[in-house]
Amino acid sequence: MTDTADRINEAFEMIDRELSRLQSREVVSAVEASDVLLDLRLLLMQIELVEDPVTVPS
Repeated sequence: MTDTADRINEAFEMIDRELSRLQSREVVSAVEASDVLLDLRLLLMQIELVEDPVTVPS
């Protein structure tokens, strides 16, 4: 659970950092926006989902 919380905190930190960097600008290119979104997506993909064990009928 700690790893998941750490990853989520990293995602929030990335969002905050990029928002503060881009906030003062009037124009942001589509490439910059997509780079931020892709970085965020990759970070969140690293969260391992805990699945319920599947019971196989015998």
